[in-house]
Amino acid sequence: MGRPILFLDVDGPLIPLGGGPGHHRASDTDTAPASEALPEAGNPLLGRLDPTVGPRLTALGCELVWATTWMNEANASVGPRIGLPWLPVVEWPEATADEGPRGLHWKTRTLVEWAAGRPFVWVDDEIGPVDRFWVDSQHEGPSLLHRVDPSKGLTEDDFSTLADWLRTTVAAR
Repeated sequence: MGRPILFLDVDGPLIPLGGGPGHHRASDTDTAPASEALPEAGNPLLGRLDPTVGPRLTALGCELVWATTWMNEANASVGPRIGLPWLPVVEWPEATADEGPRGLHWKTRTLVEWAAGRPFVWVDDEIGPVDRFWVDSQHEGPSLLHRVDPSKGLTEDDFSTLADWLRTTVAAR
């Protein structure tokens, strides 16, 4: 069966899109000298990345895979800021006339194909009921489609949900 895959989106789960109190901003908490800080690479939202998230994702024991429109830029700009190594990247196909049922996210089919029956978690802020139904009917292995509140990004509750599912669903097999 292999290690479970964790498909990871960037905008929303890793870069919170809300601006209220409690959101990590590197400029608020970084103590590294400016000469050691990573450049913003032209994207001011990179300052919202929480450097503690990478080790927590790694500790889940999954094969981490970027599932984002950032593509390899996630490896260059996001991964180093949150302590992740270079990760595989899902390559998105060109749009086709057969996009699937109304409400199906454009990533869903590709992620199921990529997983090829292996257990997987998909962490994204755009997952809906049609995606859950479609994955349940098309994917042979266990799956968790976990929607993250894009205004908050990954929270303690999200990590608890992921760890609980991995322990009770995947490890139990």
